[in-house]
Amino acid sequence: MRPATRLALAAVTTLAMTLPLVGPLAGLASADPTDPAPVPTQAQVDRARADVTAQKRSVNEIEAELAAANARLQQAAEAASIAAEAYNGALWKLSEARKELRQAQARERQAKADVAAQRSGIISLVTESYQNGTELNTATAMMSDEGPQGLMNRYAVVESAGDSMEASYERFRVASARAKTLAGKASEAEKHQEDLAKEARSLRDAAGAAANAAAIASGQIAVQREALIKELAQAQDISVELAGQRQAALERIAQQKAAAAAQAEAQEQAQAQAAALQEAAQVAEEKADKAKKDRTKAEKADSDDDVKSGGGGSVAPAPSVDPSPPAPGSGVQRALRYARAQLGKPYQWGADGPSSFDCSGLTMMAWRAGGKSLPHWSVAQYQQSTPISVGQLRPGDLVFWGSSPGSIHHVALYIGNGQILHAPRTGQPVQIASMYYWVPPNYFGRP
Repeated sequence: MRPATRLALAAVTTLAMTLPLVGPLAGLASADPTDPAPVPTQAQVDRARADVTAQKRSVNEIEAELAAANARLQQAAEAASIAAEAYNGALWKLSEARKELRQAQARERQAKADVAAQRSGIISLVTESYQNGTELNTATAMMSDEGPQGLMNRYAVVESAGDSMEASYERFRVASARAKTLAGKASEAEKHQEDLAKEARSLRDAAGAAANAAAIASGQIAVQREALIKELAQAQDISVELAGQRQAALERIAQQKAAAAAQAEAQEQAQAQAAALQEAAQVAEEKADKAKKDRTKAEKADSDDDVKSGGGGSVAPAPSVDPSPPAPGSGVQRALRYARAQLGKPYQWGADGPSSFDCSGLTMMAWRAGGKSLPHWSVAQYQQSTPISVGQLRPGDLVFWGSSPGSIHHVALYIGNGQILHAPRTGQPVQIASMYYWVPPNYFGRP
């Protein structure tokens, strides 16, 4: 007998033993127990087989719906993360704009003070000129008792005063023009700050809305998951608790497989990159050796041709390729200790401690404890770090997610062995996870 037929027969037999029978089968219930078991009809076998097939399809459909629910949860979390980091970016830009405005205003004040000083100097010079008498004409020259020498001395003083007046006025004119330019720049800086403040308020509202939407989606999906797991338990004829444990285990196994595959791919890429760097270093070394040999040969030829010629020229060797970035800073252990001390604290977008964090807030504060200043924005954190490859990761390095450097929206602290410490999203506390817990990261940096 085929397995499918045996399965259908068992199902029918079970139903026959547990349910009251009516119609033609009712009489069989009172039959002599010693009689052979009734043989199901072909229609009953077909119907039982169809029931089993339908049940299998139902399980598959439920599991597919659970997977879709998980995907929607991740999408909502990613949207919230993108919005939160956009807000952090707006705050960072606004902070930089405020610094620029303060500097522009300080330059403007200094320029205005210079203009006032120049104006005061001109007034003093004019006053002094009138007090000393600056008019020289034929009458005063004829009637003066100063004599020719005194007259010439007086003329020199007047001429000097005129030159000084002209120079002072030129300085005043330049200072006035500079003050006007700097006033315009200060005004532009103020307008730029106002625009960025408006943008930050808008992005703050967007981040709040995205976080709320993610929280609502999380709640709805949790309810849907619970209902689906109950349905799954019924379809598999097991307890709800067991169905939930089984589903969680399946999801965990699937996640681990995906992480392992991504990690293997990353390792292959790292090995390929290391091989390419090694090959480049070997080529550079060969070029340097050849250049050295050529230089020696040229020097010998010059020496043989003309000993008095002063020697031949030298060829600088090609620079060797350094496949390793600068070593991690001395504050790595302090940064890691700080980050570990935050485990279990809740995620809150825009937060940088002490009771809650978002992703870039946590990495910023961790590295502040390590003695390095980073912005509260994952994009700028990457910009201010040394880009490295996945194969060069060391504890304390930063791991980033984003389709491009300008679209980075999540950052984590690498702690070694493929593990990261991060503040993942709303509803998830600061935790340690596989670097590939979600999707493979795109960028890596050393602060």
